[in-house]
Amino acid sequence: MFDGFRREAFRLETLDDYSRSGDVDAYRRFLDGEPMPADYNADWLDEVGAWKRSGRRIYRVHVLSRPLTPYLRFELGWGYVTNATAGEEFFILDVTARINPLEKTGDFWLFDSTVAASMRYTDDGGFAGAEVLSDADGPEYAAHRDKALAHAVPFAAWWAEHAG
Repeated sequence: MFDGFRREAFRLETLDDYSRSGDVDAYRRFLDGEPMPADYNADWLDEVGAWKRSGRRIYRVHVLSRPLTPYLRFELGWGYVTNATAGEEFFILDVTARINPLEKTGDFWLFDSTVAASMRYTDDGGFAGAEVLSDADGPEYAAHRDKALAHAVPFAAWWAEHAG
């Protein structure tokens, strides 16, 4: 899916813990108070940079509530801050003091507003697979994306207020 998108790739994240689906070693280093390695997420940064240079957009909304879990402190503080340097865009839909407008919507990727992939995770944050949906599902997921963006704020502003 990432090799073929032409304009944009959007991700909705709704979980508080993805600790067993990404860089488990980096997360462990974060928990141990070690500094972020200089080459953290280098492969992803290269991909994001190439997409941006070719005119493609990659962006996410994370639905969350405070206080942040240890994993979210890691994901936002190391991942989002780092990935933004390559041009990935992040938004936060903070539902701490309000109703979640996407309460029944799970994690997904949406490519070019037409191709959606529903993401599945285990209870302990492990990736359990993805299901690429039919093109007929694209408008529904585009509507979820639009609703998420309408209720979210740019990550940098949210992080400046809520980090730590």
